[in-house]
Amino acid sequence: MSSPKPLVLVLGATGSTGGSIIKGLLASGNFRIAALIRPASASKVATEKLRSAGIDIRLGDVADSVEKHKEALAGVDILISAVVGTIIDQQKNIILAAQQAGVKRVIPCDFGTPGAKGVRELHDQKLAIRDFIKQNGIPHTFIDVGWWMQVSLPIPLRSRAPAEFKSMTHRIAGSGNAPILLTDNDHIGTFVARIIADPRTLNHAVIIWEDQASMLDAQEIGARLSGEGQKLKDLYITAEEVLQAVAAAKERVTRDPSDWMSHAMQSWNEYIYSIQILHENTLENAKRLGYLDARELYPDIATTTLEECAKGFYAMEEPAEAYGYTFN
Repeated sequence: MSSPKPLVLVLGATGSTGGSIIKGLLASGNFRIAALIRPASASKVATEKLRSAGIDIRLGDVADSVEKHKEALAGVDILISAVVGTIIDQQKNIILAAQQAGVKRVIPCDFGTPGAKGVRELHDQKLAIRDFIKQNGIPHTFIDVGWWMQVSLPIPLRSRAPAEFKSMTHRIAGSGNAPILLTDNDHIGTFVARIIADPRTLNHAVIIWEDQASMLDAQEIGARLSGEGQKLKDLYITAEEVLQAVAAAKERVTRDPSDWMSHAMQSWNEYIYSIQILHENTLENAKRLGYLDARELYPDIATTTLEECAKGFYAMEEPAEAYGYTFN
């Protein structure tokens, strides 16, 4: 008699990255899937869609106690976290609970670009969680995905997003010539499904990527495929100006911690500094940091290009939503 398929519990299953992971796990057919959903969201449309797909809904909150999390983790083989950036540091309880519950592999919320400590506040929080996992001897896999293709493309002028938000996507820091690792967010789950079933990736970091292109490439593709042509004007900025933008955003966050736009501007400019000035989001740097290359591990997975992704991006009614921007 064959053993049951591994049970994967996903945190953040209704978000952009979590949704891609759920889709990839379902398409693989190799897993049983559960999702941790807050009680207040138990009857929401997004949760009902998960139920209708055959996903086991388990109620709980990332902020719950270790003991409560152990109940939600009953029978779970693999834990994947794709929580929002504002609660990265709240993952410790469920990670400890996973260890005590006998979970065989924990994938914390990374799914970003590789890099060193001290450059990006959000990345530093993710690295601290990685250190916590390693210090506690918890079996794990760390997964980064480079820069989303969707957020490398300039938001068209027709978007209803605020001018400040749109303009930040048209800026090029430094020369703009450096190639960066890119992944279509919709394809993250396809790679994740393979990575978590692969014994070679246990206790390793893996970098997912589909294409390499510069920000100049992204701007050119945007100008050509957006239908707005030369109206899309890239704005060159220096490293000093990027750091000034980070400092200004931090000051705004200090004055009003609830200001979502200020948080977004701080994080965005810190990532731009890492990617475009320090050139951290390259395959060479990822391998130097010890990442396994998902393209080398799974050469049979079909990949897409930035240009192909851009066609879908500019066909959206509101491309800013691909950046996580929501309209009231």
